Amino acid sequence: MNFVEVGARLRAHRLGRALSPEDLAKRLNISRAALYRAEKGEIAKIEMLTAIAEELHVSLPTLLGVGIEYVSNAISFFERMRQLEEDSEQIIGLFSPISYLVTTGQYDIVLADVLRESTGGAPSKDVDMVLSILAKRKARFAQRRPLLASIISDSDLEKFLRDGLEGHMDLDAETRSQRRRMALAEVQHIAAMLRAPDIGIQIGVAREPIPSTSFQIIRKGAQSTLTISPFRLGHNPNIRVGVGLITAAPEALELHEEIAQRLWATSLKGMEAAQHVESLIARHGIS
Repeated sequence: MNFVEVGARLRAHRLGRALSPEDLAKRLNISRAALYRAEKGEIAKIEMLTAIAEELHVSLPTLLGVGIEYVSNAISFFERMRQLEEDSEQIIGLFSPISYLVTTGQYDIVLADVLRESTGGAPSKDVDMVLSILAKRKARFAQRRPLLASIISDSDLEKFLRDGLEGHMDLDAETRSQRRRMALAEVQHIAAMLRAPDIGIQIGVAREPIPSTSFQIIRKGAQSTLTISPFRLGHNPNIRVGVGLITAAPEALELHEEIAQRLWATSLKGMEAAQHVESLIARHGIS
């Protein structure tokens, strides 16, 4: 068992429960230093892990990474994704409208407003924490540049161009126009990446129906991990409700790799994909 990974899961679930290290250590009746060591993977007793799991309201198998990790909130889920991606060598992603890792800086700015809209418009510590974790993910990806294969749906791009990013349906006309202009710039960025790909980044535009659930396969050496996300950062985002799944189970990986391979094989790529995306822009982008 890799106790460093156990400590990483511990930290992710602590963040998801909005507990500081001091708060959790106090609840467990241990020192802050002992908790710090546990989050670094220095875990001496199973009794401590059992107590931590109970306090964080997760199962001990989830904390140990045995079988499937069930993650009940977006903060913990995106923190686990950040941890898994940190030293990854390859990422295969099916997210809408495109893998967050290759979105522009402007996308981040608008996403902050959209996530707050989706939670009622009031500033939220949860939103701030999610945005902070996402920023770290993107910065680490830009620094290390693991291989990325991103599969996107042309129907998702079409909807993105028509509606832009929206946290709720009752946006005023000016805000909706601004969001559509932002969507146009983002899809133009996708088209540019298709015409002149960055080293290590591949994009496939799927024209057939794709799964409604986003997933990502993260590879490091001989180890692969599958993350299945109910949380959305695109159209009508969701960081409130859902249960994410993380597993290295061979059957789950094989089934999702088959989906990714089939979609990739039938996707448009390169100049053909760029021309198709540009045709979507011409038909559905705001003038």
